[in-house]
Amino acid sequence: MAELNAEHKGTVQPAAARLWANRWLLAAGIVAVLAVHGLAGASAYVVLAAIVLLLAAALLPSGGARQSIEDATAMEAGGLQRLSGEYLAAAVADPLIIFDRTATIVHANAAAFAAFGGLAPGMSLSLKFRAPEMQALLDSVLSGTVASEIVDYTEKLPVERAYRVSASSVGHATDLYVLVFKDQSEARRIDRMRADFIANASHELRTPLASISGFIETLRGPARGDPAARDQFLQIMQNQTGRMARLIDDLLSLSRLEMKPYLKPGTEVDLRQTIDSVIDSLAPLARENGVAIERDFVDGPLDVPGDRDELFQVFENLLENACKYGQSGGRVTVSIERDGTDPEPGIDVTIRDYGPGIPEEHIPRITERFYRVDVESSRTQKGTGLGLSIVKHILTRHSARLSIKSEVGKGAAFSVHLPSA
Repeated sequence: MAELNAEHKGTVQPAAARLWANRWLLAAGIVAVLAVHGLAGASAYVVLAAIVLLLAAALLPSGGARQSIEDATAMEAGGLQRLSGEYLAAAVADPLIIFDRTATIVHANAAAFAAFGGLAPGMSLSLKFRAPEMQALLDSVLSGTVASEIVDYTEKLPVERAYRVSASSVGHATDLYVLVFKDQSEARRIDRMRADFIANASHELRTPLASISGFIETLRGPARGDPAARDQFLQIMQNQTGRMARLIDDLLSLSRLEMKPYLKPGTEVDLRQTIDSVIDSLAPLARENGVAIERDFVDGPLDVPGDRDELFQVFENLLENACKYGQSGGRVTVSIERDGTDPEPGIDVTIRDYGPGIPEEHIPRITERFYRVDVESSRTQKGTGLGLSIVKHILTRHSARLSIKSEVGKGAAFSVHLPSA
């Protein structure tokens, strides 16, 4: 009963307040209605209806939109006040540390513990982060010289990580400050790779350009009237331009692959037919190098999901390398077999040569861009240093992997494991 009375009272009080707030407007309206009634002889029912409408209008809440906005703002403020600093810190994906005016840790989120470890409330930040740039950052913010500051900081252990660290005060007169660490390690690694790539590509292009320029000067000077020298130099220049064209083609191919490294192919490829086509296309090169290509294919269908042109490029690169660099062995074996022992059953394609082999220390880096085991041999064989990088990127797109086994003096085997359809 008390609840009903309270509810009734809560409903009546706002209505009475609205009537009181609109009392003068309401009184003026009633006087106007009565005047019309007296002068025009209007019906009593009409007068009563007009007064009822005036009362209803007076009872309508004024400034409804403004009141709704104020109510929403009040609810939002109340919700934010109920959130603690720990909840807000936990919602930040980057390492975050809250500290006080004495540079003592008040709170650290889970990302900070994972990144730096050994953090605890009451620990001194100055002792935890001893690097000069971090000391300067803390001093500038705590002294009040600046409201916020940003520095670059490198954490050496357990692994080297590069961070962009920002420090700022929390609110007004709270005596609390916050450190946020943005991991820049991947961005720095990509920047270094880009810089190395540009430097290597420039070097690879500059060498044949310098050669062509030198021969042009010779042809315009001392060899102007020497037909034999002219023919020799023009042949060298043609070879150098071909080298630059191959390098540019490989650079464009690698760039296209890097733009879409995880695009999943939507078609199936017949490996038997694709590799037969690769062998047929490279038969003239094999004969030129005195190499016999042997097939060892398992029976049955050999279909895999993928892009035929890209897989053709993979096996063309691998077989071409085997014919060029393993020619002293006299033969190259191309084998296809089903792999049922792998956690992800698929098909293995192995291209094996019997040449000089690859020293073990080079194998982990052999798929890097422009990495060469033997620079002179690679250039003699018209290699660009990008073939195996292209192979790696294509196989990544196909959820496949490349494994390399080699023994000096006994050749090398490049195996591609492709998931079956």
